[in-house]
Amino acid sequence: MPAGITSISAREGACAFLETALPGRPIQPAGVILIDPATDRGWIRLRNRFDADPEDAEILAAIEADLNIRLAELGGEACLSWLEDCLSNVIRIADRQTVAVDAFTRVLDRLFSEHVEELEVQPFVTHLPLYSLRAAAGGLGEEMESVAEDWIRAPEGVKLSNDLFVAHVAGRSMEPRIPDGSLNLFRFHPVGSRQGKIVLIQRFGVLDETARYTVKRYTSTKIETAEGEWRHGEIRLEPLNPECPAWNLQPDEFAVVAEWLRVID
Repeated sequence: MPAGITSISAREGACAFLETALPGRPIQPAGVILIDPATDRGWIRLRNRFDADPEDAEILAAIEADLNIRLAELGGEACLSWLEDCLSNVIRIADRQTVAVDAFTRVLDRLFSEHVEELEVQPFVTHLPLYSLRAAAGGLGEEMESVAEDWIRAPEGVKLSNDLFVAHVAGRSMEPRIPDGSLNLFRFHPVGSRQGKIVLIQRFGVLDETARYTVKRYTSTKIETAEGEWRHGEIRLEPLNPECPAWNLQPDEFAVVAEWLRVID
């Protein structure tokens, strides 16, 4: 699957690459730092192994943990500025660059793979598929084909399985819980009651390969038929943002594709 995915949002990040220049060793790419100027959050990833003497390698291996502490304490901009001012000739930092971002953790991994060392992708072990659908948290999304287009490193602490996937959510109707443009984790074909759950809804398009998608809280009423059976009477898709309207739907107009689990980034 292609690594270059067009961002659905206009967010910009700032990144800078680190390298080592150890005595008697060639200059070696060491890692990347990425910050979000809008929120002052930061992310850093360094290589696990360095071409260095054992003592130097041990010191270098401890740097990532120290920098993550500084990111948490100082914020992204202050930590990056500190690196630019304080790094020695042994560990260098290049000039910062502007980078387009759809999800910061995904872009961090892409920059690391392209400029430092290639990250191993183990489907459903370390990574989950990113689907091309752009689920709308507002009206229905664009008519589009939905295909897996990339692999995303899974969030820590999530037990992976083949029914998990990642997709973007666009729009403000599910804010503040689901931010506009965020990358989100879903589970295909939820079991049990859907009542009150946030779900990914699909309406089939003109062509079998296309559909429209939206993310909403699902509620429904049931009515008893003359035969004594129960069926859905009315389905209501509700936003979390009180500024946005809810929808009433007929059961045969939409299908529940997946259950929303959490925001990734």
